[in-house]
Amino acid sequence: VQLQASGGGSVQAGGSLRLSCATSRRVFDINVMAWYRQAPGKQRELVAAITYDGSTNYAESAKGRFTISKDNTKNTVYLQMNSLAPEDTAVYYCNAIVGGIVKSTYWGQGTLVTVSS
Repeated sequence: VQLQASGGGSVQAGGSLRLSCATSRRVFDINVMAWYRQAPGKQRELVAAITYDGSTNYAESAKGRFTISKDNTKNTVYLQMNSLAPEDTAVYYCNAIVGGIVKSTYWGQGTLVTVSS
């Protein structure tokens, strides 16, 4: 599975960005797709995830501000980020988990989000 992330950029605090992750495989066939982020000097952390049937899960820091969604017709997963804050500055990575008993994990290249105060 190939993942192509896009949509990062620089924004002022309070602004919004929408990240996109295009997949080479049908989104409907992917068990879970997720967005992770890694800030300088910190570990990579889960931001939001969405399952093949549309169930979602968010990190506490993302709840109420970020929305993960997917478009099965475009094989793309989105992360709408609103009310951005400087602490959201990070490289954001797209992730996919595929498989049954044996699962495989795939990562896209990161896309940088910079939020200035």
